[in-house]
Amino acid sequence: MQTQRILFASAVLAAALPAAHADAVTDWNVKAGEIIVEAKLGTPPAVRAMAIVQTAVLEAVNAAGARASLDAAVAAANRATLSQLLPAQQASIDAAYQAALAAMAESPARAAGIAAGERAAATVLKARADDGAATPESYRPQTMAASYVPTVTPAASQWPQRKPWLMAHAAQFRPAPPPALTSDTWARDYNEIKALGSKNSTRRTAEQTEIARFWEYSLPPIYTGVLRSVALQPGRDAARNARLYAAAAQAMDDALISVFDAKYHYNFWRPVTAIRNGDADGHDGTARDASWAPMIDNPMHPEYPSGHSVLAGAVAAVLKADVGHAAMPELSTASPTAKGATRRWSQVEDFVREVSDARVYEGVHYRFSVDAGAAMGQRIGALAAERHLQPF
Repeated sequence: MQTQRILFASAVLAAALPAAHADAVTDWNVKAGEIIVEAKLGTPPAVRAMAIVQTAVLEAVNAAGARASLDAAVAAANRATLSQLLPAQQASIDAAYQAALAAMAESPARAAGIAAGERAAATVLKARADDGAATPESYRPQTMAASYVPTVTPAASQWPQRKPWLMAHAAQFRPAPPPALTSDTWARDYNEIKALGSKNSTRRTAEQTEIARFWEYSLPPIYTGVLRSVALQPGRDAARNARLYAAAAQAMDDALISVFDAKYHYNFWRPVTAIRNGDADGHDGTARDASWAPMIDNPMHPEYPSGHSVLAGAVAAVLKADVGHAAMPELSTASPTAKGATRRWSQVEDFVREVSDARVYEGVHYRFSVDAGAAMGQRIGALAAERHLQPF
């Protein structure tokens, strides 16, 4: 069943792509996303892998020069990074690489491009080898001796110890604490998600349910699909798109480092825990529902802030910086968890708001948490834009 879901996800993502050839950077971004999905990584390590790949691609493009094939450099950078990061997917990696090389005649330029791509990949892989992703997980459950607690280990508890790409440290954009349980904000957002996010909600509309199901998916291709809306616009070249994808990928990776720092710092309860204990929070306006359950399964980490929202905010800031004063093209992407449906937005702010709304409709994040996540992501995306997109 898991294999069928992966094949379906890859098929959905492939079907959402335009038939026309774009450029090597964009084409390989799609292939890398498919291979990362095939590898069955969780979202944080998948986002990290994409950041390493796209940074190596940018370095390869910068190094290719006039006498080297840019397409060969991009292919070699992808192959080298993916092979190191995802060795179990070597057959898929090699198949994509050989197909790319088959479209290029053997020449000194192709050989020079391959060498440039491999050097770029080696440099980036070496720089990120000690980024903290391999730090042993050491989460300590809060309990008293001999008292049972659920035994599933929370995800990515070591992520705050990772080395960022852009930020000075993981806590650079740590938000203010979640609202006090005695506050009006707490009661307002508690009751919103209680009504809209329940598995059996009668208040959530059919469209809201569709949005929730769409954004249940969180692996990189759903976000790189949005980036592709800009990358495929007329007048762009591979070099500019390499900067766009690298900026967004680094911003997304730093966004997750930042959000997991805040999550494990505040250790705030999920709505299902809060609502089943609504009589214990000290607020008269939060009635308990003993059997309340969210629309989707809870992510296995603390609630505040929202990881999806921080990713959307980061991508949005990069897109706005890249497009600048020009009109933003229509944005779109597809989702395997929505049976391949495509959603579209005319404004980047609408995209961010929909991602945030979805987490409320799903019953896994409060409104204050999605707002905090989006704001964090926008600040991190601005750092990426400053580093990589200044000429545009």
